[in-house]
Amino acid sequence: MRRLTRPSRLPIDPYVLLLLGTVGFAALLPARGVGADIASGASDVAIALLFFLYGVRLSTREALDGLRHWRLHLTVLACTFMVFPLLGLAARGLVPLLLTQPLHQGLLFLTLVPSTIQSSIAFTSIARGNVPAAICAGSFSSLVGIVLTPLLAASLLGGGTGGFSADALLGIVLHLLVPFLAGQLLRPWIGAFVKRHKKVLGLVDRGSILLVVYTAFSEGVVQGVWHQVSPLRLGGLLLVEAVLLAVMLALTWYGSRALGFGRADRIAIQFAGSKKSLAAGLPMASVLFGAQASLAVLPLMLFHQMQLMVCAVIARRRSRDPVEPVSARSSAAGSRTAVDTGRHSR
Repeated sequence: MRRLTRPSRLPIDPYVLLLLGTVGFAALLPARGVGADIASGASDVAIALLFFLYGVRLSTREALDGLRHWRLHLTVLACTFMVFPLLGLAARGLVPLLLTQPLHQGLLFLTLVPSTIQSSIAFTSIARGNVPAAICAGSFSSLVGIVLTPLLAASLLGGGTGGFSADALLGIVLHLLVPFLAGQLLRPWIGAFVKRHKKVLGLVDRGSILLVVYTAFSEGVVQGVWHQVSPLRLGGLLLVEAVLLAVMLALTWYGSRALGFGRADRIAIQFAGSKKSLAAGLPMASVLFGAQASLAVLPLMLFHQMQLMVCAVIARRRSRDPVEPVSARSSAAGSRTAVDTGRHSR
C-alpha cells in the first residue's frame, strides 16, 4: 500500500515554482538602467560559474566507463540532437496557425538543448532501469551539447539568434567553453572540495539560474516582448509541446525495442532521450538570444515541467512491470563501477 502512495508527491517541482516566481518578480520589478547593467554583468558571471562547475563535476573516468555501452549512448544522442531538431523544424508548418514566429524559434531552441542528468537518473531508478547507462548518457549529452547546441542554433535558428556574428561566437567561447574547460583542468585539485560541498554548490547552481531568468525576463518586459504572447498562443504552444513529448516518448520506447535493447536499457533510453535540460538551456539561451532570451526560454520552461510530470507517471507504472532476467547486454559488471562513480555526478 505504501508503495502506491509514496510517489504521489510529484505534481509540481518546487524549483519550477521558484522560476515562475522569478518571472513574476521580473514582470513587476524589471531591472532598468544601471540596475539592468549590473544584473546583466552578474548574469554573465553566473553563466560562467555554472559551466565551470559542470566541468569540475564531470568525471572523465565515468565517461570512459560508459563507453562500453556505446550503442545506447549513440541512440540517446541521436534522439537528442537529430530526431528532436527534425521535429522542431517540422513544427515550422504550425506558424502562424498555432505558433508565432518567436515562439517557434523558442520551440526549435528547446529541441537543440542537451538531455538532463539528475531527473533522467531519478526516473530510471524508480522504473528499475539501467541507472549507470542513464548517468553516462546524460553526462555525454551535456558534454556534447556544450559544443553542439550553439552550432546547431547557428545553422538552424539563423537570424533568431542575432545572426550569429563573430561577437556571438566569442561570447559562447568565453561564457561556456572556457569555463567548462577550466573546470575540467582544475578538477584534480578542487574536485574533492566540490563533492564535499555539493549541497551548497547546488544552491549556487540554482541561484545562478534564477539570476539568469530574472535578467532575461527583465529585458523582455522592458522591451515589451510579452505583448506578443496571448493566452491563445500559450495554449497552442502547450498543445504542440504535449505532442512533441508524446512522440519522443513513443519513439524512444518502441524504437529502442526495434533496435534490440532490453527492458532496463530501453527505460534509460526513454528517459534520457526524451528530456531536455532546463539548467543547461537557460544559460545558453541568455548567451545566444540576448534581449530576446525571455521569449526564447518560455517553451523550454513549460516543456521542463511537462516532462517531469509525465515521466514521473511513466516511471511509477514501469516500476510495477515484471523485471526481465539480466542479460549480457546489460553489462551488469561494468555497470557497478559506473554507479559508484556516477553517484557523485548528481
